[in-house]
Amino acid sequence: MTLVAHPSEALSLTTSTAVAADPLRLQRAKKAYTTRFLADRLALDPAGYELLDIAPAAGDVVLAKVVEIGSHTKLESPASRRQAMFPGDEILVSFGNRYAPDQFLAVVPDDLSECSLVAGGGLAARVLEQHADIDKATTIQPIGLLAKDGVVVNLQDLAPHAVNHATELPGRPPVIAVLGTSMNSGKSTTLGCLVNGLDAAGLRVSAGKATGTGSGNDPRLFTDAGARLVLDFTDFGFPTTYLLDYETVRGLLTSLIDTLTTAETDVIVVEIADGVYQGETSRLLHDPVFHAAVDHVVFAAADALGATAGIGVLQDAGVSVPAVSGLLTASPLAAREAAGVITTRVINTYDLCNPATALELLPERK
Repeated sequence: MTLVAHPSEALSLTTSTAVAADPLRLQRAKKAYTTRFLADRLALDPAGYELLDIAPAAGDVVLAKVVEIGSHTKLESPASRRQAMFPGDEILVSFGNRYAPDQFLAVVPDDLSECSLVAGGGLAARVLEQHADIDKATTIQPIGLLAKDGVVVNLQDLAPHAVNHATELPGRPPVIAVLGTSMNSGKSTTLGCLVNGLDAAGLRVSAGKATGTGSGNDPRLFTDAGARLVLDFTDFGFPTTYLLDYETVRGLLTSLIDTLTTAETDVIVVEIADGVYQGETSRLLHDPVFHAAVDHVVFAAADALGATAGIGVLQDAGVSVPAVSGLLTASPLAAREAAGVITTRVINTYDLCNPATALELLPERK
C-alpha cells in the first residue's frame, strides 16, 4: 500500500486506505496514559472508527500489537495504573519523539513498520540511540492509525486546553520554576516538596509541567503534595515536547501558567524537564518571555559539580536562583561540597516541606 504524507491539518482519505475498526477490539485494547482523553470517548462510544495505513505524525493515535517485551514491561493506564503487557496484547498509544539521556533518543517513524514503545506512558517511536545500561525497547507492530470520518485522531483534537502564543501574562501570581542538571536530578521531588511546604503555609498552589514526556507520575505527585490545580503539556494535546517548534514550546509554558492562573491561586510552581543544556530549555532561559513569566528558579542537581555548572548557566542567562536542591542533598557530603563552592543556598529537598523554608523562596512582588 502506498503511504500518504500526513499533514497536521485534517486529512480526508479515500475508503480504499481505511479499514473499519471493530468497536469491541478498541474497547479491549489496553489504553495508555497519553490517550486518556480518547479512552473516555471510547468508553462511551467506540463505534465509527477506522484504521489507516499512512505515515504517522507526532500525536497521532495508533493501535499496535506487542511483539516482544523489553525495557518497558508495563503500560501506564489512563488512570496511571501500571498495566502488565504480554506479547500479542493490542494497545492504544500515540506516536511521539523522545529525548531521555538515561533511556532513549527516538523519533516518529515515516511509516507503520515495526517500532518501539519508548515510554511507559504510551509513546511509539523508532529508537536512534539508547543508554548502555538499559534493555532494548519493547517492540510493537502498528496495526493502523485510528481515524474517524477519514481524519486521523491526534491528541491535540481531544485535549481540553489549547496553546496560545501570548507573550504577556497580566495578573499572574508569583511563579517559581524548577529546573535541573538532567533527568533524574530530583526536579519532580523538589517541586512536590516545595508545593507541600507552600500549601502547609496556607497558600493555594497550582502546579504544572511545561515540557517532557507524558506520564501521570509527576502530576499525581503534585496533587498529592497539595496543589489545588495541576496541568501538564499532555492536557494541551502533546504526548511529548521534544522536537516541537520553539514557538510551541514557549507557548506551552505561557499557556500553562495562564491556565493555572485562577482567582483561587496564590502561587504557581512549574517544572521544566530535562537539563539546562537541552535545546528547548536552553533557548527558553535566554528568552525575554521566560523572564517575564517566571520570577525565580529552584535548581535541582545530582552532584556538586552539576550544581556549580548549572548555577553558572542560569546566572549567565540572568535568571534569579534563590536555592539549589535535588538529588545531591540526599548526600550530606555532596551538599557540603556544593555549599562550599557556590553562594546560592543549598536546601535539603525534604526541608522544602517546612512552611517557613518554602515561604523564603517566594519572590518579592512589586
